[in-house]
Amino acid sequence: MTQTHTPVLAGELIDLVDPRPGEIAVDCTFGGGGHARLIADRIGPAGTLICIDRDPIAEDRFAELAPELPCHTRFIRADFVTALEQLLEERIEPDLVYVDLGMSSMQVDTWARGFSYAYDAPLDMRMDPDQELTAQEILNSWDERQLARLLRKYGEERYAGPIARAIGRARRQEELSSTHQLVELIKSAVPVHTHFAGGHPARRTFQALRIAVNDELSQLDAALPLAWKLLSQGGRFAAISFHSLEDRSVKRFLVALARGCVCPPELPVCVCGHLPEAELLTRRAVAPTPGEIAANPRARSAHLRAARKLEVQGK
Repeated sequence: MTQTHTPVLAGELIDLVDPRPGEIAVDCTFGGGGHARLIADRIGPAGTLICIDRDPIAEDRFAELAPELPCHTRFIRADFVTALEQLLEERIEPDLVYVDLGMSSMQVDTWARGFSYAYDAPLDMRMDPDQELTAQEILNSWDERQLARLLRKYGEERYAGPIARAIGRARRQEELSSTHQLVELIKSAVPVHTHFAGGHPARRTFQALRIAVNDELSQLDAALPLAWKLLSQGGRFAAISFHSLEDRSVKRFLVALARGCVCPPELPVCVCGHLPEAELLTRRAVAPTPGEIAANPRARSAHLRAARKLEVQGK
């Protein structure tokens, strides 16, 4: 496992959420702690950093890093929906909340977790190793139509049908148990020209399986309103996403909050009285610079969106 972690869009995140001395920050996806370290430096000795992650590797990393951080710290090992609900019950009012979605470098580089198609490993893909559902169970027990729908929905995979049929044929011979088996099946099911264009042919299938195993999109949709409700008036929220499905969810959520009047356009005056709850800090998603991508290729697909919580009467 690699011992280094390079936070993505770190400078852009700091500029947008603007951490200040003494503030309370909630890191919903601690991972390797790259963003947390930068936030901690800015909120300083009077500040508090609350870190959340469901992965025990992240908890171990936090234990290593926390003594070096110049602020008060706390770690909650849970998915971010559960943790945010807990913080709401405690009436915590943070000044900033941020999420860095997708996998951490530590997860990708821990071969036994099975997140990567680059080397042979068990078909696991669990961010929380205590949960029961694994990629192996999905691949060996879901019917071919379910698998094809999964690959289309979460992987936006053009060849979902042929890949699902190839999986069905193979598992009738023997149970699928390794990432190498899956990669070879995918290669056999898609046209040869796709092996050399548009990234690795297994990329979308692995993405879809990881999302399904960890229920990532449902978690995100549930966490966004919780994070916003938790945030103090004037607080800042930011999300870094790594594929279009995540970014779409974040964009829709923030745009809806920033919308004012929702009256039908034919009405001459507003009668709804609806006021915007958010000021968008990013009109368009912020993407990594070419320099960052060259230094850290895993940043290539990242997008950052942010907003400030406005004071609305009755909210």
